[in-house]
Amino acid sequence: MRTILHFVFSWGILSIYGGRVCPYVEGLGIGHWAVQLIFFFAAAYAVRAALLDRLLVRGPVQHRVVRQLTFDLVVFLVLGLGLMVFNSLIYRFPVSSGLKILLGSLSLGFFGAVDLALEAERRIGKEIERTRQEIMLRDRYFPMTFKFALVASFCAVAVAGVIILIVSKDLDWVLEHVSRGASAKRSVMVEIAFVTTIFLAEIFNLIYSYARNLKMFLGHENAALMDVSQGNLDSHVPVSRNDEFGFMAAYTNQMIEGLRARTEELQLTRDVTIVSLASLAETRDNETGAHILRTQRYVRALAEALKDQPGFQEVLDPATIDLLFKSAPLHDLGKVGVRDSILLKPGRHTPEEFEEMKKHTNYGRDALQTAIDRLGTNSFLMLAQEIAFTHHEKWDGSGYPRGLAGYDIPVSGRLMALADVYDALISKRVYKPAFSHEEAMGIIIEGRGVHFDPDILDAFLRIEAEFIQIAKEFADREHSKPY
Repeated sequence: MRTILHFVFSWGILSIYGGRVCPYVEGLGIGHWAVQLIFFFAAAYAVRAALLDRLLVRGPVQHRVVRQLTFDLVVFLVLGLGLMVFNSLIYRFPVSSGLKILLGSLSLGFFGAVDLALEAERRIGKEIERTRQEIMLRDRYFPMTFKFALVASFCAVAVAGVIILIVSKDLDWVLEHVSRGASAKRSVMVEIAFVTTIFLAEIFNLIYSYARNLKMFLGHENAALMDVSQGNLDSHVPVSRNDEFGFMAAYTNQMIEGLRARTEELQLTRDVTIVSLASLAETRDNETGAHILRTQRYVRALAEALKDQPGFQEVLDPATIDLLFKSAPLHDLGKVGVRDSILLKPGRHTPEEFEEMKKHTNYGRDALQTAIDRLGTNSFLMLAQEIAFTHHEKWDGSGYPRGLAGYDIPVSGRLMALADVYDALISKRVYKPAFSHEEAMGIIIEGRGVHFDPDILDAFLRIEAEFIQIAKEFADREHSKPY
């Protein structure tokens, strides 16, 4: 559609322009001249449509814009030469008149070709954005400064050339009609204003087209940088131009990829360190390292089952569920501060020993607070601290260390409470045998509204098969026991 508009616009302007700058064209009459132009423009459009797919669309993406620009310039050049040769042979136009027609055709063709090339560039950019493909960048390309200088120079030369031709013809006319000074002056000014208006319209159209492309390219760049600033390292800038913008996009993607690799490495290091620290804490207890693997998966399974439920959906977004999974192994980190004589005691604790045992929640909180003080506010550490400090709280307020009740207990602590108790019940300890899943379920159901959040317990009942599978997959192995 845009191509048709350029051809129709060029036909209309050239129909008027020809009679203004060339007395021979004026002698043909505007109607005869317009009909002749229709034939030539229709032929040029048909040739362009026939060759466009073969020469442009099937070629490499990175060459399409330049090829289309060159192709459209050649089309208008051939159009102008055809008009020049035809009128020289049929109507005996002199070479000077033919050159005037050629200049007008090339001027209009240049603006049309650049605008259509900008449209192709925009279309390719959207296609690459949709398919996430990239063009192959080359070190040799047309710099933006050269493109601006080329367009500006052509505009200046074209405007000056056309105005000189118009003024030259008008001066001849004024000399023939010297007695009509006022009307002659008005006629000259109208023609100059007309040509100036046409060129300004073409120039403003190019500015608008280029501004749209610039907005699209800068928008892609800014969107990616904004995503990165917010921690989203999956962003990507489409590389659709072989120029400064293309290299800027490519370097941005390299930067994002480097940040993603570095972040993944740091996250892996963090996760391995967490598991190592948690395993170290477990070695001081009568629990195996598989306990932390099971409980973190129980917590994730419960969170996934509750994430769309009222009261939980505001808290359990995907990022938080991932943090819960990764921070859950630190729930008993504070046990490293409990004396072995109490921690490893096979029998029932005395009231004094139990009070000491309960302090492991405070020890875990304090240890993680030290890390928070050094690193600043950190969502992972804050959640890990929350779990370590509150996973022994009970729904009815009879838990420890603060005796929180109901919804005052953080969701993370409520989730960990059920996961920790379930795993303790089905695991063998020196002070008790392992309970079956059914026995553990019975004990947990008795704790509904007393020990456990009823909603979380209902979720546990819905996904008990998943708990069984996790327990089976990460079952204790004799060789993994620390004793």
